[in-house]
Amino acid sequence: MQYEIKGGEMPVVEVYCDPGESMKCQGGGMVWMSDNMKMQTKGGGLGKMFGRALAGENLFQNTYTAVGAPGMIAFGTCFPGSIMAVEIGPGKELICQKSAYLASTAGVELSIAFQRKLGAGFFGGEGFIMQKISGSGTVFLEIDGSAIEYELSAGQKLIIDTGHLAIMDATCTMDIETVKGGAKNMLLGGEGLFNTVVTGPGKVTVQTMPKSALVSTISSMLPNK
Repeated sequence: MQYEIKGGEMPVVEVYCDPGESMKCQGGGMVWMSDNMKMQTKGGGLGKMFGRALAGENLFQNTYTAVGAPGMIAFGTCFPGSIMAVEIGPGKELICQKSAYLASTAGVELSIAFQRKLGAGFFGGEGFIMQKISGSGTVFLEIDGSAIEYELSAGQKLIIDTGHLAIMDATCTMDIETVKGGAKNMLLGGEGLFNTVVTGPGKVTVQTMPKSALVSTISSMLPNK
């Protein structure tokens, strides 16, 4: 399997498959393909279907296989942003925001990850349930806006504004903290009451324009009826 990420603010990833090779994607992720890519829709059992629904994805996944000859299939984002390709393997699992999963090779598994800390679930901006990416292969992930990566050492912390956490290694932990500087900063600083805190070791990917921030900005410009 080879791939090429194309486009600007609304990118696609074109994947070139050998005969018999398959790709999985969320429903609606395919945007174009060669005519020898054959689709099969699978649920994978009630447990996996329920988990995908909680993780912000469709109940069913589509699998596309190149039949008889090399094939090409393209997957596109549903929101202005970026596509990241990440290699998954033993000891290399990811925790992602809801709806981050776009497509993957057949050996990658999508499941749910629960936030164990009540505060992080209520106030961290990511909710109690996030996506867990495991297995072995290549996964393509959707990022809102541009992606910026940081490598944290053990115990090193990164403070992130609500909604800007996109991906972190499963070795990282997530919590929340109140905005520092007292009540004046919390109430008048315009940054909200809480920030997300990610602690290493591991890689963290932040996104420059979460969907929630863009929607809020556009809504503020619309005339009141």
